[in-house]
Amino acid sequence: MSISSLVGPVTVVAIIARWLAQLWLERLNQRSALEHASAVPDTFRESIDPATYAKSVKYTLAKSRLSQIEETCDAIILLIVLFSGILPWAFNFFATRLGTSAPAMAGFLFLTGLSLALPGLPFDWYSQFRLEERFGFNTTTPKLWGADRLKGLLLATLLGYPLLILILKLVEWTGAQWWLWAWGALLAFQLLLMVLAPILIMPWFNKFTPLPEGVLRDHLLALAQRTGFQARSIQVMDGSKRSRHSNAFFTGFGRFRKIVLFDTLVQQLTAAELEAVLAHEIGHYKKKHIPKMLVASAATSLVAFYALSELAKQDWFYRAFGFEPGNIVPAFLLFTLLSGVLSFWFSPLWNVWSRRYEYQADKFAAATMREIISLKTALRKLSEKNLSNLTPHPLYSGFYYSHPTLLEREEALARLSL
Repeated sequence: MSISSLVGPVTVVAIIARWLAQLWLERLNQRSALEHASAVPDTFRESIDPATYAKSVKYTLAKSRLSQIEETCDAIILLIVLFSGILPWAFNFFATRLGTSAPAMAGFLFLTGLSLALPGLPFDWYSQFRLEERFGFNTTTPKLWGADRLKGLLLATLLGYPLLILILKLVEWTGAQWWLWAWGALLAFQLLLMVLAPILIMPWFNKFTPLPEGVLRDHLLALAQRTGFQARSIQVMDGSKRSRHSNAFFTGFGRFRKIVLFDTLVQQLTAAELEAVLAHEIGHYKKKHIPKMLVASAATSLVAFYALSELAKQDWFYRAFGFEPGNIVPAFLLFTLLSGVLSFWFSPLWNVWSRRYEYQADKFAAATMREIISLKTALRKLSEKNLSNLTPHPLYSGFYYSHPTLLEREEALARLSL
């Protein structure tokens, strides 16, 4: 039996295994929520009322059921796309009419990716206008929702399509070491995007206004000065035009660095609580978490490009999915489609690392504030306002949570000696 004849069955088993694991994790999380649904957990009885807690359980269950349906559809679509013969047919159709030049093949990859994204739009729409609407989070309009997707498509066309052409050109120009050059090009593009996004892209989607003068601004500027965090400005983003969920972050580099607060966050928290949340974000900066994660992401991309370069040399990899060897473009497409099946199983490792950084940022915030109450009450308010799941199953949170649960963060804060 040839290798190519084995690849298909192994791939089917891998896709089904991931799908079953996803359904099982969702079911575990549903059971955990239902087991604790009768009463507010003892730790949080003073900070969340029974009605809000019951609503958070319903929200958790509704999101979980939608995820199960979406994951099932994703698995079915992936199996159909990989084994129906539609990809080899589309590739041959495209190559016959437009040729195999880098722009033509980049167009094939771009349009294929766009087509595969279309089945997700109904789930996106339902989540926004049915599920989020039902629980009081949605504030966007169909017009704004559609405009966001059109803007995203335009950005993908203006940025993603030329990047694909460049990578395919590098394959032509650099020979066997193309994967190293392609990785370098992708890394440079990502770094450039991090610089330009706050200046050119983000304002296209949201309005940013300076935080008005007052007690809050004074508190936050004093915090930035106290921690040695130089920021160009503190700005408020109109997140409320899409959702009542809230967040805070900083963006940009050097003198272009900005502190950004969602307007919903400003409405929900006191000045001291906002100061604690911002201290947490500054903690990520001071501990150099972002550069470290960028290096890890870059290393992962490098390994992925090398693996792709090796697979692209194997005739069995092409033939297993109905392609004829000779053009690297099908290898790009197949690798992209299959990478998520493998990376799913490694997500707990990435989350362990991410949660470790969250604990460190919490510790920095507590040390900066010289107390834990402000951060603790801020986290509790955000959890309540966002109807967060207070009792996720440990396996579920291990696979899906990049942040510790509220209970885990509070226990870690309680162990600090200030």
